[in-house]
Amino acid sequence: MAQASGRPVSMTVTEYFALCEDGGRRGSMCWTGSARHGHAGLAMSAQVAPRAVGVTMGLSTTLNPFMACPPFAEIADLPLTQKVAALRDGRVRRRLLESYAGEVNATKLAGSVISHFHLMVRLDDPPDYEQGPQDSVTAIAQREGRTPEEVALDIMLEDNGTGLLYLPLTNYKHWSLDSVRTMLTHPFAVPGLSDGGAHVGTICDGSFPTFLLSHWGRRRRAGRLPIEFLVERHTRACAQLVDLNDRGVLAPGYRADINVIDLDNLVTRRPQIHQDLPAGGSRLLQQADGYLHTFVAGTETYANGKATGCLPGRLVRGPQRAPASAAGDRIAANTGTR
Repeated sequence: MAQASGRPVSMTVTEYFALCEDGGRRGSMCWTGSARHGHAGLAMSAQVAPRAVGVTMGLSTTLNPFMACPPFAEIADLPLTQKVAALRDGRVRRRLLESYAGEVNATKLAGSVISHFHLMVRLDDPPDYEQGPQDSVTAIAQREGRTPEEVALDIMLEDNGTGLLYLPLTNYKHWSLDSVRTMLTHPFAVPGLSDGGAHVGTICDGSFPTFLLSHWGRRRRAGRLPIEFLVERHTRACAQLVDLNDRGVLAPGYRADINVIDLDNLVTRRPQIHQDLPAGGSRLLQQADGYLHTFVAGTETYANGKATGCLPGRLVRGPQRAPASAAGDRIAANTGTR
């Protein structure tokens, strides 16, 4: 594709195929390096998610561990308050848990990802996206002398039925984001993905940019990355990848796309279900604290997290040239921090 089009190509890279392993087996990162340094000199880059890509599950999301159980199907379309009341009824609860055990024994759920309680964790507010095996639903059940399905059900019933379970699927093989750190710091990688639309009731990863700065720059217990590096990779590096050379730095003549951030208080909140799609469709949205001002082309579009109503964005066509006034050292990337 890169040879035929003559254009930059980027591809998603996750933990399983990301790195060269001992013994010389070549992974995606190594292929990317070979393409860039080989005789072809191809402009190829890897897009790396700054955390695990995972499934979010609750009583109002697309998926939950009980969705294949007949007792849950009976109440699935009820309003949340009625659904919670039914699930707190001892008779309904008993029928549901017995049905779940029967479904697993009949192998209808045994091979499904939504039954992997040993990998599921609770999403608090703010959510912790780098928990350990001791935080899994199975581990909690073992400590409390209960079944994993009981624990999962009670977590989803928390906060009036808005409790959430999180199941990491990639980039979390050893209950750690260490492999993500290795990929993020690779010279041919940029932070990417941020799925906020394709799986609206299951995946809520539009918060990746906020997580990149808050977790890797401030909150991670060990192995944090310099803020300057994170900002540059998520602004100038991404812009240059697709030839948007008129943005990504603070310099005369460039687009004034700027975030002013209170970095010490920057944090994502727990996702919430909103029923605001056509025909009553639901989606997961995730708020963030710490954004003071957002400017697009010099016009403020958000102030203290609230939309100003201004919409200065425009359609971008083709590569953008860097301003002639930008000769010499470029100043900072396009995120200011306080």
